[in-house]
Amino acid sequence: MMIKNVMKPEYRSIIFAVGLALILFLIKQLTIPTTVIQYNSMEPSLAEGERVLINKVVYGLHEPERGDVIIFNPTFSSNEPFIKRIIGLPGETIDIKAGIVYIHTQENTLKLTEPYIIEPPNYTLDSFQIPEGEYFVLGDNRNNSHDSHSGWTVSRDDIIAKAWLRIWPLDKIGVIENPLAR
Repeated sequence: MMIKNVMKPEYRSIIFAVGLALILFLIKQLTIPTTVIQYNSMEPSLAEGERVLINKVVYGLHEPERGDVIIFNPTFSSNEPFIKRIIGLPGETIDIKAGIVYIHTQENTLKLTEPYIIEPPNYTLDSFQIPEGEYFVLGDNRNNSHDSHSGWTVSRDDIIAKAWLRIWPLDKIGVIENPLAR
């Protein structure tokens, strides 16, 4: 006895298209979801209410880099992930004096040039050694940001994604640049 396929070809096409769309949506959500900027700590680079695509895959391919804008879960109690810029890498020493960030590595001392900040920090930070596996992050709005200058760092395990592309508002669509990339 033969079983006859009773589903019409147009229904099969619709079901296939809906299934494919669902699979592509799930892949996108798992790898490149969006987030909305909640606070003004990243101004002028990112303003409150802007929407960005984030890349969850990139740090499986390489380690986070100085200047990357990242989304992470803070180690202290917070209902929302934070978004900040990586300034210091594991093992480096940071200090902030007279509004300038200095990064001390085993090879040399780097005076950070930061074209993306609103104004230089109005605080100082004595030499702070970043633990291995941790990152030192600052908001671009240096004087209005809860960040690593308060004494905490971000574990590699707490980094969720890299902010990749601003998609809202439409007149500001574009890649989120890393001016510190080598």
